[in-house]
Amino acid sequence: MTAELASIIDFIRYGASRFSAAGLTFGHSHDNPIDEATHLVLASLHLPPDIPPAYGAGKLTAEERTRVLNLIERRITERLPVAYLVGETWFAGMKFKSDRRALVPRSPIAELIESGFTPWLDGRHVERALDLCTGSGCIGIAMAEYNPHWQVDIVDISDDALSLARENVAFQHVGERVEVLHSDLFAGLKGRKYDLIVSNPPYVTEDEYAALPGEYTHEPKLGLTSGEDGLDICLRMLDEAADFLSEDGLLIVEVGESEHALMALLPEVPFVWIEFKVGQMGVFAVERRDLIEHADAIHTAAMARFRG
Repeated sequence: MTAELASIIDFIRYGASRFSAAGLTFGHSHDNPIDEATHLVLASLHLPPDIPPAYGAGKLTAEERTRVLNLIERRITERLPVAYLVGETWFAGMKFKSDRRALVPRSPIAELIESGFTPWLDGRHVERALDLCTGSGCIGIAMAEYNPHWQVDIVDISDDALSLARENVAFQHVGERVEVLHSDLFAGLKGRKYDLIVSNPPYVTEDEYAALPGEYTHEPKLGLTSGEDGLDICLRMLDEAADFLSEDGLLIVEVGESEHALMALLPEVPFVWIEFKVGQMGVFAVERRDLIEHADAIHTAAMARFRG
């Protein structure tokens, strides 16, 4: 039956149909079978995602056909994310290496980076920025690429993730402006100050993790879970961040569905929940001065969590 498939568009259509029929979950950069199949086919053929439509009629060689069909079958039978199958994905318009050492790059923070963090950084001077819990390095590397005058530190506790992040730093040629650091949150950053700290930390609850589709089991659990309500790491971050922010510094953190638990836990803290093109997506911004003003409440919540 597959002998009838010939062109790039044929294989994209075939892959999308197979993915849809198999009931796959789409949550790693794509939300539908067509985009998922497009990523798989084009990446496996070493073609960019913005290839002109006319190339869709291009025919695959026998070796290419075998490779693409094999990847389609693996996506279905193994439930592997496409990014892991082809070894790459796109974030903020940039290509990144991707494998099991870190989560597949995905975050609405990409939209902030592409828009220059408007209006959050309008009129604010930024020289040094931090990407905390960097994983593959995508957020920090993209910040450096879009803001050539920034010095960016990218930090993680996972040696595996940092090895991938270093490869992405080299791949994007930003080594002069991006420093890769091993640290348990801020523990290894003593004496450093940042005008902007951005983080997409683990925030999945244990119950949510237990219910995740098979695609997510291929990713490191360390990069996903953060306690019963998903806020263990976020609370530590809130408790410590002010000491590492400059006087007018800003903290931006993604907490996903744990947004509601955070607001209930710290109702007095003036988190600003950022609106994206598709609405709110569980990302907040908070000023250093507000972290200081509400430091007692934040510390109490963090210490209660730690003791618990």
